[in-house]
Amino acid sequence: MNSSLPAQRFDSAGGAHVDWWAVLALAGPLIANSAIQAALNLTDTWFVGHISTLAMAGMGAVHWLVIVFIGVLGGVAMAVQTVVAQAHGARRYRRAAHATWTALWASLFTAPLFVALGLAGGWILAPFALDAEVRDLALQFWQPRMLGAALGVALWSVLGFFNGIGHARVTLVINLVTLSVNAVLAWLFIFIFDWGVPGAAWATNCATAVGLAIALLMFLGRGQFACYGARLTWRLKTLSLVKQFRLGLPMGIGLAADLFGFALFQLMLVKLSPSDGAASQIVMMLTSIAYMPAIGIALAGTTLVGQSIGAGDKHWARRLGNAVVAMAVVYMGSIGLMLGLASGWTIPLFLDHADPLSAEAARIGMVLMWLAAAYQLFDGMILGASFCLRGAGDATVPAVVILGSSWLLFVPLAHSLAFAPGHGFVQWLPQYGLGAAGGWMAAVVYVSLVGVLMLARWRSTAWERMVVR
Repeated sequence: MNSSLPAQRFDSAGGAHVDWWAVLALAGPLIANSAIQAALNLTDTWFVGHISTLAMAGMGAVHWLVIVFIGVLGGVAMAVQTVVAQAHGARRYRRAAHATWTALWASLFTAPLFVALGLAGGWILAPFALDAEVRDLALQFWQPRMLGAALGVALWSVLGFFNGIGHARVTLVINLVTLSVNAVLAWLFIFIFDWGVPGAAWATNCATAVGLAIALLMFLGRGQFACYGARLTWRLKTLSLVKQFRLGLPMGIGLAADLFGFALFQLMLVKLSPSDGAASQIVMMLTSIAYMPAIGIALAGTTLVGQSIGAGDKHWARRLGNAVVAMAVVYMGSIGLMLGLASGWTIPLFLDHADPLSAEAARIGMVLMWLAAAYQLFDGMILGASFCLRGAGDATVPAVVILGSSWLLFVPLAHSLAFAPGHGFVQWLPQYGLGAAGGWMAAVVYVSLVGVLMLARWRSTAWERMVVR
């Protein structure tokens, strides 16, 4: 018996089961794609770390702020995979292509906003009273990354199309090229041209432009994707832009709320000392080994749930979503344990041993890695459940959960636990002076709570009443 539903197989008695091989066939390339992004982050971290510990602290001060602003302004691009998956499941192929064009138009409109943010970097960082040298290095990374951020939004848009129709191998090829170009250019710009920290940002921008060019050529080509009519659906429709923005904005806000909390958290640790800030940045990049591939698993959930809903079977969407959540939890829990065990030799790899601050940064980093490992299982719950909810078009409530938990719990708790009395950004919060370890304890509490809440939302029936039109 054949099935029109994704990842479904039938036994000899006609009973429907999840086809795990089909799930893995979709998730595998998406996991590889996200692993490539993790490798991209680690490449930048390695290069900048070998400039100096201060350079690492400077990049760490703004790394998450960059992603926060890209998430908020580029939320419409995040909606592409959901709209495309549901349109593909309903066999509305030109609707899928038009959703991609809508996000590409939106990325063009965001370009002036990103330029303005790049120029306003000094004003944005002023309230955090960073060490002058660290602040200057942070701005050297911030400004060029903002200038090229619209390219990242555009690339998200086209990759969302390929992921939504289940052709994740295309995104894998594009991301492999992007990673390779970035690694070569980072080495060239930072060490050969002697551009220093700005070289890392310009390398990422140039590599993103190359990836976008390849993605557009494949999207617009006359090959296997011609049936989607990409060459015929390019005209901007204001109503489509508004609807897609309404769906994508909560997705962007949810991402931004989480990452803005971590951006403030990282700024706190940079303020504690360059060693604390550098150690935390290294730990964050190493945990992306767990986090980024798990995003690949979760993205498979967005596609499978969206396609099932588009085909009219929400019960099957729930079964596939449950399978994806389980995969994400098992994967992240296992990798978290491995990261903790390997921290003694991985963290020193990202530091210049001739730097007098490197030994202290390594010592702090090994403590922080075990705290980060403690919450990986719950982070798997967040990713698996929230991305499956995204496939159903349920983005607003998850965004509210993350927004409230991040800004009302995580940020103030991290401030209280990390800073000694009289040394924080604000003085009206209690301060216990536990240093970087205290800040990461707050992260464990935050991620565990959001993981439980996000799983509860997925297990409810609320999302079954939502369909993207």
